[in-house]
Amino acid sequence: MNHDVMGLIVKREDGSEIVNYDDASFPSYIFDGWVAPKVTWERVPHFHEDVEIVTVTSGNMAYSVNGKTLMLHAGDTIFVNSNQIHYSMALDGECAKYVIFIAHPDILNSSLQVQLSALLPIISNPDLPYLRFRDINRDTEELYNLMIGLPAIKHDPFQVTKNFFLIWEIIMRQSATIGALEKNENSDSHMQVFKTMMYFIQREYTHTITLDQIAQSGNISKSLCNNLFKQYVEESPINYLLHFRSRKVAEYLRMGNHTLTEIASLTGFCGVSYMSETFKKYFGSSPREYKKKWANVAAEEAAAMLEREKKEQGLCLLMAEE
Repeated sequence: MNHDVMGLIVKREDGSEIVNYDDASFPSYIFDGWVAPKVTWERVPHFHEDVEIVTVTSGNMAYSVNGKTLMLHAGDTIFVNSNQIHYSMALDGECAKYVIFIAHPDILNSSLQVQLSALLPIISNPDLPYLRFRDINRDTEELYNLMIGLPAIKHDPFQVTKNFFLIWEIIMRQSATIGALEKNENSDSHMQVFKTMMYFIQREYTHTITLDQIAQSGNISKSLCNNLFKQYVEESPINYLLHFRSRKVAEYLRMGNHTLTEIASLTGFCGVSYMSETFKKYFGSSPREYKKKWANVAAEEAAAMLEREKKEQGLCLLMAEE
């Protein structure tokens, strides 16, 4: 894992996320996470080929998948399918804790038959953007137990693969129960247009961007452009642009080696005053306040991470001695 990008969502040129895998040679990311209002990884629309599974262990939060907001409570799990536009959301004044498991489906691709019968019917299904498991679902408790056990084995590819197969079996069972595996030729052509416009903003955010240019990048009208942004991310195109720029400001503030004037120039704002005003709208504090607050949080997280790594190393040594 690259610790330099922990808590950040890093994207490729096409707008898809570069997942920060625990081990570079095995496409899996497992973490005891948390989300609270105004943190940088909250409300960041993104997508990736990997599937994403989140189990809430305490508190309440929400997930947006393709513009639909889903409430999640302690004990709930959400499965987000491959290449869906999604992001986490904190509820006002509340911190929620969760276990997140992001994994590439190729981990399960042991043969052509498995790919055809178990993987493609789900990851290529336009009618299955997500599955939500609550106490009314029969597999919720089993899935919860599998998920909370993952952090302890995240550096063991065999054990992660074994548990991923068990999790995938539950996903297949639930998909069949709700009839999502029945063939349906309909697909949402607007999603690709929206992804194209997201990519345009992510590529050009340092320059002046107008609503006309955003709509033109998707070859659609301004009216449809507005409607698609409202549908998928619940923001207008311009608000999405300003929110995106503000997240970039937060990333530079966390690096700690740029002046506010430099950051304003690097993120497409016309001046420090406007940048600060916009940043406070989305993050609830001025850039200076945010930088100071994040320095304290980062120090606490680094200490906690070091303690976890020491425990993992100690466990490994104990197992080796046995």
